[in-house]
Amino acid sequence: MKTIVITGASDGIGAAASELLSHDGTRLILVGRNPVKTKTVAERIGAEYHVVDFERLDEVRDLATALLDTCERIDVLANNAGGLFSGPTRTQDGFEKTFQVNHLAPYLLTNLLIERLLHSRATVVNTSSVGARLYGRIDFDDLNSWQTYDANRAYGNGKLANILFTKGLHERFHALGLSSVAFHPGGVATNFASDTTSYFRWFNHTFLKRLLATPEQGGAILAHFAAGAPGVAWISGEYYNNRRRIGRTNRQAYDPEITRRHWELSAQMLGIRW
Repeated sequence: MKTIVITGASDGIGAAASELLSHDGTRLILVGRNPVKTKTVAERIGAEYHVVDFERLDEVRDLATALLDTCERIDVLANNAGGLFSGPTRTQDGFEKTFQVNHLAPYLLTNLLIERLLHSRATVVNTSSVGARLYGRIDFDDLNSWQTYDANRAYGNGKLANILFTKGLHERFHALGLSSVAFHPGGVATNFASDTTSYFRWFNHTFLKRLLATPEQGGAILAHFAAGAPGVAWISGEYYNNRRRIGRTNRQAYDPEITRRHWELSAQMLGIRW
């Protein structure tokens, strides 16, 4: 039985992808922050679920422990949770909220599960965004963006971090059987940016919403990478656009030294080793 773990599954593209992936022979484990929404989605499709807030890294660690205790194998880890937030906001772990939720939390979760993922010859799917190219500009002296916080740039940096992480996973673990991919789901009509003054809020929460793709359309893209065989449906280590084709992204993502340094600094910040 194939086991798929999807974070950010309480609504939006995560919930939509979960419904598409719920069929006989697949064990779905949903992870969401909102208890009511997560339970509702899980019960509707017959999935297991965990309620986890990525603003609290202890909850990420508890999630990893629970998954290792209950899953003999994990075939797909879909790191889909994320968002664009006002700020800067310091979490109880001492990191900026946007950076932690979009990058550090999924980076930590993947690290804690890495042996099980390697044993399963798993796929790691990272939900990124075209925002990585439009707004990302990583400053290694200020990864949390404390000094120059802007909601769009912080989000872009987080989504660029997802792509760097994808490339780092491929470089380190693909030869051992792990595959990784990052993708842009398109501009999707969800609760995205609802608590910010970013202009993205006006697209998602006004009449302009009609110009965006539906969660079902974005979820279909996530499901495509979660269900598709690496090397057949997609190529490991690459970033794909919402047309499911390899896309261009931020030029920093093509610098191996930036990928390496970002990986190492992320590990140092979390106090972990790979």
